[in-house]
Amino acid sequence: MCALLLGLCGCSGKPKPYTVGAAGPWNTDYGLYNLQGVRLAAEEINRAGGINGHQLRVIEKDDGGSGARAADVAEEFIAHPDIAAVIGHVNSSGTLSSARVYDGELAAVATSATSPDVSGISKWVFRVISSDSLNGVAMAQFASSLVGVGATPTASVLYENNTYGRGLADAFRRAFRGTLISLDPINADLPSAEPYISFLKPRQPDILFIAGRVSSGLKIIHEAKKQGFNPVFLGGDGWQGIVTDTVASEGAYIGMSFTPEDPSPAARAFVAAFRKKFDTTPDAHAALAYDATMLIAQALRERGDNRKAIRDYLAALTVKNAYPGLTGPVYFEKTGDPVGIRFRVFKVQRGLLTVPAAGR
Repeated sequence: MCALLLGLCGCSGKPKPYTVGAAGPWNTDYGLYNLQGVRLAAEEINRAGGINGHQLRVIEKDDGGSGARAADVAEEFIAHPDIAAVIGHVNSSGTLSSARVYDGELAAVATSATSPDVSGISKWVFRVISSDSLNGVAMAQFASSLVGVGATPTASVLYENNTYGRGLADAFRRAFRGTLISLDPINADLPSAEPYISFLKPRQPDILFIAGRVSSGLKIIHEAKKQGFNPVFLGGDGWQGIVTDTVASEGAYIGMSFTPEDPSPAARAFVAAFRKKFDTTPDAHAALAYDATMLIAQALRERGDNRKAIRDYLAALTVKNAYPGLTGPVYFEKTGDPVGIRFRVFKVQRGLLTVPAAGR
């Protein structure tokens, strides 16, 4: 009997750890920030005594940002008897491919997956970031006000031809209250921005909205400045890393759900702990992954490691028992989307992200 009890409780006699999966493209910049956010949250939980005495164990899987690989990872997580829930996936393609695999089997809380196609795809899949269908609206409303009262702004859009870029660009296009001059796809690995800037410069849009990530964004900004083309540069949350190029990014606007300059006590503590552990400043990806991990820990605390009980708990959250996240209170619509637009626009000034005043 003693041997049986030790087997159930662990060799040390301590409660068996609660186990969760985490999946994302860890070898990308944004994927690494996600992974670090997960690791910091798990470390803080375990240092504080775990979850009802259970340590939190995280099994990390790299899905490479590939839909096919993400589906395989989801199968692996489902087959692992100890995994109670999943943190992830990180990007939209991975979340879309894995969602139908998780359906009816395992609750997953995506971190940075913003595609509108994720909404309602499975009653077992949730996300802590709002959809691009809302984020693009927030960006468009901001852009519409940039040129001043009474003026009609003009804008051009360049978007990466992937799930993220298309969704954000389409939402922006629908909500922009001005004249849209052009809407063109670009490659994520954009070899040269020269043809695009040569096309846009004579048309002189007030605003250039770029729905993509850091690499393509910086190439476009550098080429525009080289050619003396100076519209208002505007990007979504995929642009967070451009602030490291303080010269190119100065004056650009970025929409996102968290900034390390957030003055709230919780944000200040998170940023300090992140810097101490990883010797770098966290971005919104890190904050979102931290929130997703803490949310799942809350579900484990309230319902134990029963898979269906965790899913039901997440679905039943309300404003009264929402997780008070760094990116806002976390509770969900029936679609699995977080309630509300969890997105603000910030201006880059001397490498920092600040809330802009009204107007340009």
